[in-house]
Amino acid sequence: MRKKLIAGNWKMNLDRRGARELAVALREHVGAGDSVDVAIFPPFVYLEELARTVAGSPLRLGAQNACDEESGAFTGEVSAAMLRDVGVQMVLLGHSERRHVYGESDELVNRKVGIALAHGLEVVLCVGETLEERVAGATEDIVSRQLARGLEGVAEAGLARVTLAYEPVWAIGTGRVATPEQAGEVHTYLRGVLAGLYSDPLADRTRILYGGSVNPDNAAELVAVPDVDGALVGGASLKAETFIPIIECGK
Repeated sequence: MRKKLIAGNWKMNLDRRGARELAVALREHVGAGDSVDVAIFPPFVYLEELARTVAGSPLRLGAQNACDEESGAFTGEVSAAMLRDVGVQMVLLGHSERRHVYGESDELVNRKVGIALAHGLEVVLCVGETLEERVAGATEDIVSRQLARGLEGVAEAGLARVTLAYEPVWAIGTGRVATPEQAGEVHTYLRGVLAGLYSDPLADRTRILYGGSVNPDNAAELVAVPDVDGALVGGASLKAETFIPIIECGK
């Protein structure tokens, strides 16, 4: 049985005080015996402080990105080793905003995946199609390509530390959301692709989250879909009063 994961991607939001207050509220809500895992992905500048805030709790801390290089003359970048050094456990890679706003290729995402796993981080690898690609009937081609190229060179042992997130680009921050049927179809397809790349048992053990305008009103219906193993939440993760009800939906 795959344990569900509810993850909050805070993107470039909140100030230091707001970030800490939200982390404290979540720390107080999340219990060690809960049937759902919870992770937060704050901006880089708050990671070290929030690592101290959530220390000793089941709440997991992730970064929103990582460099594909170990160290060196890469101004503005943050390495996987640096993330581990300040207490980060997970990293979000391949998010559509990185792919489409900042031009990250499948190959770049793959290098980031490899180096993050090499440094002991867990990876949440995002895949998803644009509206134009969905209308053209290319959803499966797009997500299977992103998945296969993103995991190229990742051994079976590494896959155990990878969670997938299906985020249709047309549903991110738009208020539009994939229907449970649409989400379920893509999640089932992705699990089949994983089985082809690795094996049925490994595919069955891999969590696949849904992301895209998830909120307290639609979360329960989405995470109830058999192949949906939780949610990657954007705007609704910025307030305890909207994020905690989504966490409860995962239990």
